[in-house]
Amino acid sequence: MTRRTCASVIAALGAVVLAGSFSHFHRTYAAAREHSDYTAPDCDRKCLYGFVDQYLAALVAKDPSRLPWASTVKFTENNVELKVGDGLWGTVSGMGPEDLRAADPENGQVAYYGIVDEHGSPGYFALRLRIEDRKIAEVETIVDRKGNGPGPFGDPAKMTALPILQEDVPADQRTPRTKMVALADGYFNTLQLNDGHIFTVFDPACSRRENGVWTANDPHPEPNATGLLAVAGRISCEQGFKLGNYRWDDRLRERRFPLVDEEKGLILAGGFIDHSGRLEKYTTTDGVTHDAPLKSPHSFCLMETFKIVDGKIRHAEAVFITVPYNMPSPWVRHDD
Repeated sequence: MTRRTCASVIAALGAVVLAGSFSHFHRTYAAAREHSDYTAPDCDRKCLYGFVDQYLAALVAKDPSRLPWASTVKFTENNVELKVGDGLWGTVSGMGPEDLRAADPENGQVAYYGIVDEHGSPGYFALRLRIEDRKIAEVETIVDRKGNGPGPFGDPAKMTALPILQEDVPADQRTPRTKMVALADGYFNTLQLNDGHIFTVFDPACSRRENGVWTANDPHPEPNATGLLAVAGRISCEQGFKLGNYRWDDRLRERRFPLVDEEKGLILAGGFIDHSGRLEKYTTTDGVTHDAPLKSPHSFCLMETFKIVDGKIRHAEAVFITVPYNMPSPWVRHDD
């Protein structure tokens, strides 16, 4: 089925298609849990946030021995598996402002976004921990260091937490876990080979911030700024996608949704955006022709958190870096 045919089906059937997606993700979750060593959670939100605080304190002290580690630990930094104590543990000099945190007691997952300082150079920092039996079993981090690839890089000194990401969602506007996954996955379907069709549900006020740069619904846009990001930053998520601004994003690969925080309406996603570099020019749905910004093989590795309120995506907050083209994830099992 082509994307355009699929879009017609969604337009015609709407809720039926989404309901099927939700059922699919429910089965996926059930199968994953059946084939894992999943155990009932014994660490609530306060407990999980406590692990974040402990981790950051130990990180700044450059002393991983302060932390309770599981017998087997998987630790990655910028999509590469390292030994605990390597990488940022040896270069960190302090922590800057906090951006967000989210917790999923059902799956023992907790996430944190903020600013980290290395020898006086600040960067955007994303962290995911998995807690098992009140011990740290997984650590996934992304550090966006200035000058690392063509992605946007804002001013870390101006990073402020967004109220929308801190607030609890009213009980009558919360979205079930499986539907949140389907909405986030639909966002990636919309971004992949973006041609103007929408495969998720957006709040009209949907905004997006990537590595500190507003790329949709900037609350304080520069009126005379030019360029793809500046122009996209002045309109909503859905408006940008309906234009097909991101046609040069060829593939949204190895998608993961390890953390779902229904209370705050936050879902953490991981994955890659691949660019083959073959597209030289593209035409948006308003008839304007653009130069593709990436003309050689390239991939972004991302951790992105979506805020979902009343069944609609209200905000997307991302930290991502450039990695070698088609780089695999150490968090995804690859068939031989």
